[in-house]
Amino acid sequence: MSFLRSSDAIILGILAVAMVLIGLVNPAFWQMSNLFSLLKSNVVIGIMALGVLLVMISGGIDVSFTAFAVAGMYLVVKVMVALDYNGVILPFMSATLIGGLLGLMNAGIIHRFSMIPLIVTLGTASVVRGLVLGLVGTSNVNINKMPTALIEFGKTDLLVLERANGSTYGLTAMVAVYLGLALLLHLVLKHTMIGRSVYAYGADPEAAKRVGFSTGRTMIFVYVTAGALAGFSGLLHSSMIWLANPRDFVGLELDVIAAVVLGGASIFGGRGTVLGTVLGVFILVMIQNSLILMGIDTTWQRVVVGGMLIAAVTVTALRDRRALV
Repeated sequence: MSFLRSSDAIILGILAVAMVLIGLVNPAFWQMSNLFSLLKSNVVIGIMALGVLLVMISGGIDVSFTAFAVAGMYLVVKVMVALDYNGVILPFMSATLIGGLLGLMNAGIIHRFSMIPLIVTLGTASVVRGLVLGLVGTSNVNINKMPTALIEFGKTDLLVLERANGSTYGLTAMVAVYLGLALLLHLVLKHTMIGRSVYAYGADPEAAKRVGFSTGRTMIFVYVTAGALAGFSGLLHSSMIWLANPRDFVGLELDVIAAVVLGGASIFGGRGTVLGTVLGVFILVMIQNSLILMGIDTTWQRVVVGGMLIAAVTVTALRDRRALV
């Protein structure tokens, strides 16, 4: 019964109703190829959203994750091309490490100087993007230069189906990577002391200190994990689209934050679940996908996403205020 009364259950119900309504308006939504494409579109935004969820539970807002994703992706691909290296495991470990180290920078500044996370991450995002473009390069690494191992990894499918005309389409294996990371983060948040410390810090930092949680360690965990997930997702994105663009992900911050808030995370900290975030990402991507199917211009899509963010923030703010009464 507790799940049925939870925000996750409400979000799941909204998702089910939305899917039925969208399917009635546009039956093409239910085509298997469209559903596979929809799931694929969840992967990169979803992995980034897991990191943003951590930050929001801790009471902060992070807008630097897209810059960290670009840094991890572009630096690794450029080095791979320069060294003529063809592999998968080491590049992904490197991109994850780059993101984690940049996240450590965020944690150090925020904790040491007690600064507002939004301001710090705005600054680090600008610095990192500027350094990547100024020191590493501004040109795209296209499919002709992309390491073949990354391309083949990104093309891996869990399931391949055949259309009536003989062409094929598949469900990308990257969905399993995304869901695996989501499950891992869920277990960490629910069943470890460091996970509980994130919720405690977000709800009341002073109270978290008094009960013995190390706020410095909590901040390091939150921002290093968020950065590592961003770096990993950046290279994963590159392998899936067969392109490394140093100007990628501009403006994606709004979509990811909107998805996390749609998933029930509180902008004031202390509340949020992995399941809710996964559902929030799916709702956001599904609505964007449906707008594309209906031929609605991308400009209006931004209006819809912005409106959804305002509505979700209003609902969560009212919920949190009611909980305090």
